[in-house]
Amino acid sequence: MLLKGKTALVTGSTSGIGLAFARAFAAEGAAVVINGFGDAGAIEHIRAELADTSGAITLYDPADMSKPDEIAALVDRTVAETGGCDIVVANAGVQHVSPIVDFPTDKWDAIIAINLSSAFHLMHAAIPVMKAKGWGRIITTASAHSLIASPNKSAYVAAKHGVAGLTKAAALEVARDGITVNCISPGYVWTPLVENQIPDTMKARGLTREQVMNDVLLAAQPTKEFVTPEQVAAFGLFLCRDEAASITGANLSMDGGWTAA
Repeated sequence: MLLKGKTALVTGSTSGIGLAFARAFAAEGAAVVINGFGDAGAIEHIRAELADTSGAITLYDPADMSKPDEIAALVDRTVAETGGCDIVVANAGVQHVSPIVDFPTDKWDAIIAINLSSAFHLMHAAIPVMKAKGWGRIITTASAHSLIASPNKSAYVAAKHGVAGLTKAAALEVARDGITVNCISPGYVWTPLVENQIPDTMKARGLTREQVMNDVLLAAQPTKEFVTPEQVAAFGLFLCRDEAASITGANLSMDGGWTAA
């Protein structure tokens, strides 16, 4: 198995893209640490499923990605209980859709903290562990919005542009340490995060649900299809291979051609 003996920490992994990452890593034998919010029973079911798949240690940690001390403790626990922190996927994210003039300042602060600052705090804690082993893979989940903007998503667009820049800077700093740092920038992926923003977009633009899906979400994607979480995870798994060792500091688009124009 590709990742047997390695540990993967994935934030925001109780659903959506993060869960797809966790399943892909578990299928390759990695010990997996999942993180996020949700029903306790459902999360335990996911943890047990991953453990059965990988045959390795599988943990759940509810660390709040808006709190730097909890992020540091998450990495410390990962190392203490699994023996390493070889792969980190900074995937946790939240969204709010509103014009800037109406954008609640607490929503801005939360989106920047969870979508951007948490990636920095994860790197701050995990990079020394990776350097000690001489190997590491850091993947940030960005977005097509790391490259282009959409109206009514100022905080999200700002955070994702920041994630892309942070990824590049980190990659340069660890380029000679056996560590790669890349971000994957999907177009619209059918996840709870996307589904939950539909009502806000309906309200902000005065559209029906079907109009939001077809005329807003998929309007810019030439394929007219949602990216799947499994496709994103498969890309991330490739970045963990030795054959991908020279891919670092890259912002890798998976957006059905959205940013090709």
